[in-house]
Amino acid sequence: MQSPLFSFADNQVQERYSMQNPQLLRVTLEGHDDVLARKGAMVAYQGLIEFDGEIQTHGERHARAHTGEGLDLMRCHGQGTVYFANLAQYIHVVDVDQDGLTVDSSYVLALDSSLNHQVIAVDSQYGISGSGKYQLSITGRGKVALMTSGQPLMMQVTPDRYVNADADAIVAWSSGLRVQMQAQTHSSGVWRRRGNTGEGWELSFMGQGYALVQPSELLPPQNAVIGQGLRAQYGMGQQGAHGQNQGNAWN
Repeated sequence: MQSPLFSFADNQVQERYSMQNPQLLRVTLEGHDDVLARKGAMVAYQGLIEFDGEIQTHGERHARAHTGEGLDLMRCHGQGTVYFANLAQYIHVVDVDQDGLTVDSSYVLALDSSLNHQVIAVDSQYGISGSGKYQLSITGRGKVALMTSGQPLMMQVTPDRYVNADADAIVAWSSGLRVQMQAQTHSSGVWRRRGNTGEGWELSFMGQGYALVQPSELLPPQNAVIGQGLRAQYGMGQQGAHGQNQGNAWN
């Protein structure tokens, strides 16, 4: 049997996390170092690997029910190699150190079981439900694999150079940054998407660190039922935080 497909054969490397290609993650397990991965993300494996549903604590279930943020994970353990992917999105491995990482849970593919994660709130200048208001804080030491739609942009934030990013395009940022959610309009026009520009909410980052942005805007928020009309587009009325999309804001 001959085919150009054999150029995509398994990469035999020793690293725990490695990239089989930009959209396929390869993780090596040695029996003592479990990895937590998004449920359904395994596409292949070799060796003696077991997959168990990760049990959520009461606090994790409560936070996810009220904010929409949280991880639905499976625990992978044993000896062998596991391959993870999700909708052919680009994958990026990040080392989490003492500074921590804040990320939208929708973009987490896998992480070391030694890392801790909890839901945190992002300040809103107006207190209005919107994408990016609640995120996931990952702390400890270990690796996490993030996903982006397309090749991302990593922006450095310094005390004299702050960064603004669309709330629907931001993927992750250094936890040490100061963050504020705002609309780039006068307060009287906060319900509009900046007039006729089509832009909406943004996050402003200040301090020292990095912000990761993908070349895609997810609007509306994932799993939201938008319905019809201008009020529905901005999360108000029956489609707002007190309507069908109660998971998009903490009440």
